[in-house]
Parts: sequence; C-alpha cells; structure tokens
Amino acid sequence: MILNQIRNATVVIEVANQRILLDPMFGAPGTLPPYSLARFPARLNPLVGLPPNAEALSQGITAGLITHTHFNMDCDHLDAEGARRLRGVPVYGAAADEKGLRKRGLDFRALTMGQATDFFGGTITAYAASHGGSVMSKLMGPGAGYLIRLPGEPSLYITGDTILTEVVRGVLTREKPDVCLLPCGSAQLDFGGPVLMPMEEILEFVRLAPGTIFANHLESLNHCPTTRESLRCALEKAGLLARVTIPTDGQSVAYPATS
Repeated sequence: MILNQIRNATVVIEVANQRILLDPMFGAPGTLPPYSLARFPARLNPLVGLPPNAEALSQGITAGLITHTHFNMDCDHLDAEGARRLRGVPVYGAAADEKGLRKRGLDFRALTMGQATDFFGGTITAYAASHGGSVMSKLMGPGAGYLIRLPGEPSLYITGDTILTEVVRGVLTREKPDVCLLPCGSAQLDFGGPVLMPMEEILEFVRLAPGTIFANHLESLNHCPTTRESLRCALEKAGLLARVTIPTDGQSVAYPATS
C-alpha cells in the first residue's frame, strides 16, 4: 500500500491494484472562503498551491472515497475541481451524503455505519466521525471514518475529521489497524471547541494506536494552527515521533504487504 499525500486531506491510496482518491480538494489557492475570521488571520483557502507532482500522482484514479461534505458545500474535502476528477468512477461515502453527491453527478455507493461492505476483494466499514463536540458536530454536518481491509495489504483506518471519541478509541483497540490516516491540524472556528483533535488528543491517539500513523490536514487551511514542525516537536517531546510519518505535500509513503 502506498499513501500519496496531495494537500490537506487529499490523498491517493494505491492498494490492491486500485488508485483511490480520498477527499479531493484541487482548487487553486484562495478559491474557498476563510474558515476563521477572528481567532486566526482571515485568509482565503486553500493557503497553498498543489505540489508540482499533483497531476502525476492523481492519474489513473479508479475510485473515490469521501469522508464528509459539510452539507454538500464546496469545501476542503470536496471542491468543484475535486468532484470533476471523480466523475466516471465509483465514489464511496456515508449514506448521509448520498443525495448531495448524486446531485454532483457522481456514481455514489452509500456505506452504512458499522456494516462491512465488499470493497475490491476485501471490506470497507464506515464509523462515525465527530467533527467537534455535540453542538459543533451538528453545525459541521455528518462525517465518517473508514476501516479498509484488503487481502495481503495492511489494514487502514481513515479517521475522517473527528475529535477523539469512544467510537475512535473502539476502532483502535478492537480492530487494531496497521496504519491510521489522522488529520492533525487541530482546527477551530471562531466559536466553540475544537473540530479536530487538539494536540493532547493527537498524542493520546498515537499512544492508543497499535500501528503507525500518517499525519495530514496540515498547513493548508487558515483555521488549522498546528504545523508540521509543531506536531513533530510535540511528538518528539512525548517520545512518539518514531510512530508517526508527517509527509510533505507531494510525498509518497509505502507500507509493506502483510502475509
């Protein structure tokens, strides 16, 4: 399995002869509004452009996977350019997003929470992702994480945008994924609590996870204060840095096959 980091939460997952495009945001810098106006500098998103190899990494896509859409708005997990790239391939996501994604002209395949579904010779299971506490998660809209198990490949838990909940803890302790793809930007809006794991929860997640971590959702959006360097420093101080890969945009990370 190879995880190819594009930008923010956008990743191309190469696994079982498939190239799965996760949460595609391909718009130019400044094409999305600020997600904070007061708590953080009010800058248009995304803050950075695509890496030079983005086009090469995103060729030959065979499927799409969406964690959430913020009520089907153009957003940091699916913008107009990202949706365009998914047309003509099967796109998987939580049933709550079905209506909106079909309106975008996508060949959508709905996944039911907690139910293993056939997926390229293996299974994919959706789990609830809480994009903040009870009030914030309602405002941010429904979201999902996914556990992918394919023969001969490391198991992959994509948490989706979430704080550290009992659902997330349960997946880590019960399912014991080999690799976790974890958003680490510690996002906050101008009101309410965190809508992604703050640093203390990131560190707890790493301690709980039985395998290795691929950390992304960094340095691309104006409401995400955690940088790659601050994450690296916190992990090193906690003695956890060896467990986590913090890829740069455009970087590919390979995980060995399992027996």
